[in-house]
Amino acid sequence: MPGLLRGVARTAVAAGTATAVRNRVTKRQAERWAEQEGAEQPVGRIPAEAQPAPEAQDLAIDQLKELAQLKEQGILTEEEFAAQKAKVLGS
Repeated sequence: MPGLLRGVARTAVAAGTATAVRNRVTKRQAERWAEQEGAEQPVGRIPAEAQPAPEAQDLAIDQLKELAQLKEQGILTEEEFAAQKAKVLGS
């Protein structure tokens, strides 16, 4: 059973990391497209700066809290925790 829980925990962390990366890539693409379009904005379009975007920092904090809980529950070892923490922080 601990092996199954560890596998589920790893999957959850990987999914969270993938979501964070996807959000950063989407934000970068939107910024590039905005630069290419220049100052001209089509009517009815909301500028990228005015659109609400999830904060990558808040997402990273939530992921770190989840990792800490998994470590406290004994699902993640210290080494696994450190590796996942480094991924979340981009180190």
